Parts: sequence; structure tokens; C-alpha cells
Amino acid sequence: MSWRTVVVSSSAKLDYQLGYLVVRKDTTVKIHLSEISILIIESTAVSLTVALLNELVKKKIKVVFCDEKRNPSSELLPYYGSHDTSAKIREQIKWSEQQKTVIWTEIVTEKIRKQIEVLDVYGKSEVQLLRKYVEEIEYGDATNREGHAAKVYFNALFGMDFTRTEENSINAALNYGYGILLSTFNREIILNGYITQLGLFHNNMFNQFNLGSDLMEPFRPIVDQRVRDMMPQKFEAEEKRMILEILQKEILVAGRKEYVNNAIKIYCKSIFDALSANDISLIKFYQYEL
Repeated sequence: MSWRTVVVSSSAKLDYQLGYLVVRKDTTVKIHLSEISILIIESTAVSLTVALLNELVKKKIKVVFCDEKRNPSSELLPYYGSHDTSAKIREQIKWSEQQKTVIWTEIVTEKIRKQIEVLDVYGKSEVQLLRKYVEEIEYGDATNREGHAAKVYFNALFGMDFTRTEENSINAALNYGYGILLSTFNREIILNGYITQLGLFHNNMFNQFNLGSDLMEPFRPIVDQRVRDMMPQKFEAEEKRMILEILQKEILVAGRKEYVNNAIKIYCKSIFDALSANDISLIKFYQYEL
């Protein structure tokens, strides 16, 4: 099973040789592609060969490219992630509003439950209010309990003066973590044969990743808890490494321990199974022993 997250953070030449990713810098490092789950190109001073890119796609390795500020900006996705992609896309287009809304209601409810677990770790009294929001959630979250919960949650975690729009190290860390999560979800969506543009709830015409934005919601608190533990005063290479480590953190899903990276795979497949069978009991949410 592929498990390594490889980060290239400085000038280098990358190419492919006999099953290996070859990183050429002052010294040469070789990593077998079978070991790699995610490749993050963090520096804009990196060159890659087309042969390597083709092999990364064939091996279904997630490749994330960063901008000049070293923040995730794009990713490499194959046109076809599954042998029955055409059938899956036709199925996706036919998902009814009722199907999508039922699944979205489950997802957003689970997100607030996970936020409650995080707050409980730090002994925050706001858990009582969030529990009330869970009880009040209506079909499709018509009364926006998610939005109300988010405001209470972030203020409880990071202080009453904190806002998600401010430019600071905490928001930089959150955004970086969310970007890595979104890329991982997009990979699983493609590998299951679906397209990322058609979401359940998110439907922004300028968002190419509406479905990934939907499915990742219950996993955001994993990032939140890591950032709360860090409370970074700066956000540089070391802080990014600490955020990336969450993908190798163990959580419980489907009755067994899995790395977050693999738990996302299991969870996404269960969402698609639930949509196909119109059965929310098939959804496999994770249990995070904080």
C-alpha cells in the first residue's frame, strides 16, 4: 500500500527511471512509485519530465503543485480514473435533489459532531450549544446550523477576536491543511470514476471541486485540532510538515484503524455506495480518538 507523502521544497530535477521517482539535487534520491501516495511540489524551481508525469498518473499518485508562496494552487488529475467512468458520470448527473440533500444533511451533521469532539478535548463549554445545533438540524440544513456552529466553534478554539478572513499564521495553517485535504478528496472522486465539478450542496460555477468541497467537511476538524495544538506564530516549512503529518495519523473507520489518507478512500467509496443504493446507512464516517 502506498503511504509516503513526498515533499520537494527546493530546486530539483525530477524524472522517472525503472519504477522510481528520481530526485536530482546536489545528491540523487530514488523513491519507488509504489511507496508514494502524494507528491507535493512546493517550490516553483522544480522541473519534471513528461515521462514522470505519465507514470504518476498511471500509478494514481496525487500530485499537488504549490505557488510562489508555497501554498497549494493546482493538482494533476487524470481524465479517466476508472474503467467505467462514462457510466459513473451518467449516474452522477442523475443523482436526484432528494438523494443529494439527504446525504448532505448527514455530512453536515457529522461535521458538527466532529467539531464537538474537538471542543470537548479542550474542555470548552460551547459543546453544549453545538449539541443543540445538531438536534436542530433540518432537512438540507435549511436553517444553516452549520454556519452558526462554525462561528461558535472557531471563536471557542482560537479566541473571540478570531475570524477566518484575517491574514495570520493560524488561517494560513488552516487553509494549507484544507487544501491538502481537498486535493486528497479530489483524487478519490476521480479514481471512483466521478467528476469533481458536480457537487451535492456546493454548486459554485467557478469552483472546479464542488464535490470534493462537500465530501471533505467532516474531516476539517482533524486539521483544526492540529492547528489548535500548534497555535503557530509563523507558517513556514516546519509548520507545513506538521500539517502534512495528519495524513499519516491513525483514525478508526469501518471497524479498524486506518491512516487518514486511506480512511478518506473508504469514506468516499461509502458515500458513492450510499448514493447509488439510496441508503445513508452505508456511509462509513470515521471515529477520531482525539
